[in-house]
Amino acid sequence: QVQFVESGGGLVQAGGSLRLSCAASGSAFSLNAIGWYRQAPGKQRELVATISSGRLTSYAISVKGRFTISRDNAKNTVYLQMNNLKPEDTAVYYCNTHSFATGRATRDYWGQGTQVTVSS
Repeated sequence: QVQFVESGGGLVQAGGSLRLSCAASGSAFSLNAIGWYRQAPGKQRELVATISSGRLTSYAISVKGRFTISRDNAKNTVYLQMNNLKPEDTAVYYCNTHSFATGRATRDYWGQGTQVTVSS
């Protein structure tokens, strides 16, 4: 079973950039679609971006044009490049295996995530 460790978060000013990493352990990583999700204080967790096993990508409207998801199967890692960050991007970011059929994570288990804080 795939397990994930998220990293790369931090404090950045509005307009700045961060690159998040999602390192996976376990087998069959390359066969899985992966999603980046985020949860802001007091809000539901939401889907930010997805990447299929064939590297097809999709984005939430709120981040389209600013965020880029990519994967390196040789390193068992998925990345989220975040540019032109806004205060509303402040959240804990998580990665997980993703189901395009349901539009949700395939598992209820979540890692610790990585905190992104954008100051205005």
